[in-house]
Amino acid sequence: MPQLSRSVINAAIEQAKATFAQFGIALPPFAFWTPEDWATKGPECDEIRHCMLGWDVTDFGSQRFEQIGRTLFTLRNGTTRHLGYAKTYAEKLLFDPEIQRAPAHFHRSKMEDICCRAGGNMLVQLTAATPDGQPSDQPLTIKVDGVALSVRPGGIVRLRPGMSVNIPPRTIHQFWGEEGTGLTVSSEVSSVCDDWNDNAFLEPAERFPSLIEDAPRVHYLCHEYPAASA
Repeated sequence: MPQLSRSVINAAIEQAKATFAQFGIALPPFAFWTPEDWATKGPECDEIRHCMLGWDVTDFGSQRFEQIGRTLFTLRNGTTRHLGYAKTYAEKLLFDPEIQRAPAHFHRSKMEDICCRAGGNMLVQLTAATPDGQPSDQPLTIKVDGVALSVRPGGIVRLRPGMSVNIPPRTIHQFWGEEGTGLTVSSEVSSVCDDWNDNAFLEPAERFPSLIEDAPRVHYLCHEYPAASA
């Protein structure tokens, strides 16, 4: 079974924290909570637990984290489960080393804007999905900062800092930091994110792979939180 090591996760989070700070992007207090801090947290923190806020590091089962992987921090989210959280939106910060990307995928329901926030450029590759989930051979129209743009199948949109692209549901996409432009921070503003059920990968992938515990945990990942303390 493909596995991702805790030491890689710890290093990715520390690099992301340093890069966010470099660009003046502040994180909320819970970004820094340790396992010892979480041992004292009760039901007042259930929205963080249930909506999977916080750190999210994955290699999608690729065992090639530097090429196929992602380090994110979810700031806010609702949930598709009936748990009493009324938010209909989500926001994530993404740390984007050059070249590293998620596998090609689309979302069945989620609409998102990918925003290049700071640092280098983002490259976003886009293809419409057919009804059976395969890449379409037809061009698609997308919006870059509210301006309509026709994109051929597999076409790439370059986002410089401050720019964003809207990605409708059922649009196959990958995005990554452009080589030679340095570390980049992007963000995702979207409808509710359901990473358990809404992702459709073109090739087999594990959104939350198994972990090798080769180092002490520095921070819980968003799917690892312990239950509320009494």
